[in-house]
Amino acid sequence: MTPNPIAATVASLMPRAKQELTELVAFRSVADWAQFPRSESEGAANWVADALRAEGFQDVALLDTPDGTQSVYGYLPGPEGAPTVLLYAHYDVQPPLDDAAWISPAFELTERDGRWYGRGAADCKGGFIMHLLALRALKAHGGVPVNVKVIVEGSEEQGTGGLQQYAEAHPELLAADTIVIGDAGNFRLGLPTVTATLRGMCLVKVKIDTLGGNLHSGMFGGVAPDALAALIRLLDSLRAEDGSTTVDGLAADAVWEGLQYPEADFRADAKVLDGVGLIGEGTIADRLWARPAVTVLGIDCPPVLGATPSVHASAGALISLRVPPGVDTAEAIKLLEAHLVAHTPWGARLEVEVVGQGQPFQADTSSPAYASMAAAMEIAYPGQEMQVSGMGGSIPLCNTLTSLYPDAEMLLIGLSEPEAQIHAVNESVSPEELERLSVAEAHFLVNYAASKRA
Repeated sequence: MTPNPIAATVASLMPRAKQELTELVAFRSVADWAQFPRSESEGAANWVADALRAEGFQDVALLDTPDGTQSVYGYLPGPEGAPTVLLYAHYDVQPPLDDAAWISPAFELTERDGRWYGRGAADCKGGFIMHLLALRALKAHGGVPVNVKVIVEGSEEQGTGGLQQYAEAHPELLAADTIVIGDAGNFRLGLPTVTATLRGMCLVKVKIDTLGGNLHSGMFGGVAPDALAALIRLLDSLRAEDGSTTVDGLAADAVWEGLQYPEADFRADAKVLDGVGLIGEGTIADRLWARPAVTVLGIDCPPVLGATPSVHASAGALISLRVPPGVDTAEAIKLLEAHLVAHTPWGARLEVEVVGQGQPFQADTSSPAYASMAAAMEIAYPGQEMQVSGMGGSIPLCNTLTSLYPDAEMLLIGLSEPEAQIHAVNESVSPEELERLSVAEAHFLVNYAASKRA
């Protein structure tokens, strides 16, 4: 077999990549100043900017976004007439949650059992290192064949939308022929995967009032309408007997035609307890990637500790509705609101407030960019064909970029395979996956440039 010079170069760069990821993970860059100092995020932003400058990027800038955080931008010119590719990652991270539950410190990259552990190692500081590795390998073998824009967000995990708002105010900044979002992951470790769909989401607060104030449950219980009981009935109306989501008028029977998710694998990934059944019907992929899903995120009611024998006058909840591809989130919100009104029992007073929303995303998998990535994945993962999966979660920036640049092709790849345990304690990245995906991205840029010249 002929040696792959790009792969060999990436392999030689891995010790440097580990050192750089160690430095980047050390920044406690949680974009919530109530939990972590702003200086930690600013330090990470400056580190990213310095890395881009060292690679010859021009116009490197720390963009002050409307949510008070900074995104880092840089531009690397390619040959005259070459297409432009935007590479995305984010340097902000989730909080470590429970420091005591980490086997090694959350903000110290630690090698253990063949993986590198640390908050952000996979999501998504490792994604930025992946971009650097791909570009360095190409520079060592004739140069980068496309114009490259890099944008590294500073508040993705907080969902405050700073970069989306900045991009909408400066639409020329991130314009590109193709966009590679480095914030997804392979379906399984070692299985090359591109994510083609994302569910949208809406967040709704509900409040039910039934009485002028709480009442003694012995003197009034059994007749006085209990707001907490009314809320429980309302929330239960959002699920069928088998646990399927039921919002009146919202289709919940779509079928996923691509890569399937074996039930045994899902149970293991989700850590479902022995003997506990899954909810809904259809394949796992149908339920996770193609259909709506309601989740009750929180309930306002007295805790068990300190509860009094009362009939409750008021109760509230925060509800999440994941919206499948092909469904307009605004229409889904209307249906959800109408459902909640129709199913509120006993004439109770209902208040509904929409507190967040985002559209679903669906890529064109027949585009030249997908063909270029498929060929690149086969080089990086010999003997494996690229798979196309969905993702049950949401990345609002994808919809912003799609609306701003409707002709741009978009691919989602990254390091967040199931073993990475992103957002949980003991997050980690596979260095082999980082190496292979860097090789794939480098070959993708070569293939894509060639496709545009053809």
